[in-house]
Amino acid sequence: MNYPFNTYIKHFIFTGVQTGRCVNYNDTVKTCEVLSWCPLEKIVEPPNPPLLADAENFTVLIKNNIRYPKFNFNKRNILINSSYLTQCVFSRKTDPDCPVFRLKDIAEDAEEDFQTMAVHGGVMGVQIRWDCNLDMPQSWCVPHYTFRRLDTKDPENNVAPGYNFKFAKYYKDIDGTETRTLIKVYAIRFDVLVFGQVRDFNLCNVNVICDWIVLTFMKRKQHYKEQKYTYVDDFGLVSIYALIEHTNACYTS
Repeated sequence: MNYPFNTYIKHFIFTGVQTGRCVNYNDTVKTCEVLSWCPLEKIVEPPNPPLLADAENFTVLIKNNIRYPKFNFNKRNILINSSYLTQCVFSRKTDPDCPVFRLKDIAEDAEEDFQTMAVHGGVMGVQIRWDCNLDMPQSWCVPHYTFRRLDTKDPENNVAPGYNFKFAKYYKDIDGTETRTLIKVYAIRFDVLVFGQVRDFNLCNVNVICDWIVLTFMKRKQHYKEQKYTYVDDFGLVSIYALIEHTNACYTS
């Protein structure tokens, strides 16, 4: 594939590798030769309306398992029996715990239009938040779902908008010519993001809290302090140490 030099830089990224040869483009212009597939990829707009417009009614089941090894706690987001899963579809008002989601509902919850986004593609984030208090019944520990669009829609930063990717199929014609079919796909990608925290009351801290309350706010805090703490002088410490040594000596003999 040959290009005039003044257009080579513009097309180099999309065409191929420069061979290093300078060849005649016409009688007056020389070109930099580029090794590339022919014909070149056509830059065209994707079809509108999108080919899979009806995909907005597709549903997806998201399975999520969490584990907090410090508390030996496990939970999954399928909180309902399997027979109910065949009937429910997530709804923030009627079925907030159902893990079956309609694609159109995900887009609408993120304030997006599925049909518009399906033209150039996009990236949707499915956020699953777990905030659990293990002092309460485990049935209270349930996931909370939110949705948002992750790719940018900034009109000033519109390079490669949406989401798309390419792949090729390679084969040879009857005459042995190496050929490829290049396919460009516009799609909506769904990223599942899981985060959260878990809380559990620690009984080891109860005594410290109770002591602080009693020693700070109670009317008889001085009496409690005298009963809780015993003050000994140096002679008392020597007597205690002597008793310990005597006890150990008697024990070892």
